[in-house]
Amino acid sequence: MTLIQVEETTSSLTNNPAAVYLASLGKGSRRTMRQALDALALLATNQTCDAMTCPWGLLRYQHTMAIRSELMDKYAPATANKMLAALRRVLKESQRLGQMTAEDYAKATDLKRVKSSGLPKGRHLSADELGKLLHTCTDDESVFGIRDAAMLMVLRVGLRRGEVVNLDLSDLDLVEGCVKVRGAKGRKDRIVPFPESALAKRGGTHVAHLQQWVETRGDDPGPLLLPISKSANLVQRRLSDQSVLTIMSGRGKAVGVTDFTPHDFRRTFAGELLDAGVDIVIVQQLLGHADPATTAYDRRGAAARKRAVNLLTW
Repeated sequence: MTLIQVEETTSSLTNNPAAVYLASLGKGSRRTMRQALDALALLATNQTCDAMTCPWGLLRYQHTMAIRSELMDKYAPATANKMLAALRRVLKESQRLGQMTAEDYAKATDLKRVKSSGLPKGRHLSADELGKLLHTCTDDESVFGIRDAAMLMVLRVGLRRGEVVNLDLSDLDLVEGCVKVRGAKGRKDRIVPFPESALAKRGGTHVAHLQQWVETRGDDPGPLLLPISKSANLVQRRLSDQSVLTIMSGRGKAVGVTDFTPHDFRRTFAGELLDAGVDIVIVQQLLGHADPATTAYDRRGAAARKRAVNLLTW
């Protein structure tokens, strides 16, 4: 049964809530969220509309509750909640565009999160696994190994795949030992320092891998990490976030480290900080999590984040 009756569609992208929402996202997120919105639109219209033709402004509480119920049955809790978050954002744009009232928006988005009764997805990587992954890169003395070791270094400080490929050479500061993470639209930029134990000047080797890559790459402006052709030539364009997954998965298979994703480096980084006793608010800042309820009052800033990361010994 169709949840909402479709009488007309909005042809102008500037007046389409889904298009406005997707335009606010970074390039790496748009494909995933477009797929989520297409799935939501199909549920809302009994398989008759996609994200760009769905009349989002007609959705009411009874519709969104039915959608939530369908998501609970079809998807894992984390996926269902991500899709509900996208639904809320699109309905917010519908309100801003005058396609639904503030009252209808408030009621339609008054949805509880889908609770999980199982173990969370993802895992922490052990020190042994991290060592194997690094060694498989450094043992490969080709340009591939040099680049992949550098990629591993920035993943180790909690960057998302999209953030890794979005880095430019100018975002890396090897003198201060930090990297500037440029947030996508809606996300603030942040500075993430490397632990002092990882800096070459302190006897660490981790940042030395980044230095070696920079020397190999050259000082031409542009993306920090570059694709490499089969003939081992650097290609002056940005990697895709899928490339990060493919490269790290390949490195893992070579040394028997399987069943992990690049996001597990991020989980491991957070876990190491929390195990070291770092305040969870500082951890959220380092990871770039936007949660005003826990961070709006915090004023400890960059110095505290630097001290936090320096608690780690790599």
